Amino acid sequence: MTICEVPAVSGVHPALAGRFSPVGFDPELEISAAQVDSLLDAARMAPSAGNGQPWMFLVARRGDEIHRRIVPHLARSSSVWAPDASLLVVNCAHVLVEGTEDWEYSEFARYDLGQAVAHMTIQGLHLGLDAHQFRAFDRDALAAEFQIPPHWEVTTMTAFGRASHAPGEVRAAGTSRERVGRDDITWARD
Repeated sequence: MTICEVPAVSGVHPALAGRFSPVGFDPELEISAAQVDSLLDAARMAPSAGNGQPWMFLVARRGDEIHRRIVPHLARSSSVWAPDASLLVVNCAHVLVEGTEDWEYSEFARYDLGQAVAHMTIQGLHLGLDAHQFRAFDRDALAAEFQIPPHWEVTTMTAFGRASHAPGEVRAAGTSRERVGRDDITWARD
């Protein structure tokens, strides 16, 4: 396996080539309602199996009541940096729960949610926002806190804002921008 610190990015859009997951956000940056709407609209445009759109989002702007209720459920690791993000988004997938009505495309729900979150992330880059997707929080406690029904799985979170550090400083913060080589992500290729 080949690990590349700066990946070869022939033809990749510069926003994607420069994307990284910050572990520090500018605590002064305010995100506007129009920016939040733009992120959600990007998610709405994502493809999904059978056009099921099996995603829901719990959206919290820093300082609002929802944000105050989310922060206590962050893990120790994410509680160091995530509260400073301008926006925390809890990403939920519509899943099949035993004893409930079958949903034709439930087996694709997490994949489809991932597409919607990726669309939000790319839209965030367009808006000048950095994003960090993470799973360092108590899913069950968050679901209970907001009375999320069992057929909606609290899956991940995304923090949006402006990074308080440069991509090159990420390694010092305990994470890395390293990527495996192209040959390591394909089984067969001409």
